[in-house]
Amino acid sequence: MKVLLLNGSPHGKGCTYTALCEVEKVLHQAGIETEMIHVGNKDVRGCVACGACREKGKCVFEDLVNETAPKFAACDGIVVGSPVYYASANGTLVSFLDRLFYSSPGDKTMKVGAAVVSARRGGCSATFDGLNKYFTISGMPVVSSQYWNSVHGNTPEEVLKDEEGLQTMRTLGRNMVFLLKSIALGKEQFGLPEKESRIGTNFIRNN
Repeated sequence: MKVLLLNGSPHGKGCTYTALCEVEKVLHQAGIETEMIHVGNKDVRGCVACGACREKGKCVFEDLVNETAPKFAACDGIVVGSPVYYASANGTLVSFLDRLFYSSPGDKTMKVGAAVVSARRGGCSATFDGLNKYFTISGMPVVSSQYWNSVHGNTPEEVLKDEEGLQTMRTLGRNMVFLLKSIALGKEQFGLPEKESRIGTNFIRNN
């Protein structure tokens, strides 16, 4: 089994990285392979809604999104970490996730998703909610913990003093291991849930 960890901070080893590492330790202890991808320091543009990915099977912009797409398709779970910027996720990470989730082919059903948020003080809940929406629109079970998945601190050293936040990260890791293994057993015994043909309904229609 393999889990991708996305560091959405521009700082390679800052607060978000510290939180992700706490989750990663637990995954490694359970024998889960991981790969951490640094997203927040890259030059990633937003989606332009050209629709070309539906024909090409990948985004028209050749950058980290297309590099990550095969890894996303092959992994069993993903942990997305972001600092809080104006009560929302880092804009670079949002652009990356918009294009990754929209342009990458393949069924994401039952891949396990988790969001991790770091903040000096406020905005964690709003950021956490925004990140979870990528999972819930994709048929991906969301991993919970003992509290919302956040840590507090302005430096990695301060995050390491947030004992409740670190415990939340460890609990998240253990819950993710359980869910990954449970889903693997479920797939083997029952297969994936049956799917209907997609129905798309616009909110405004002519009579």
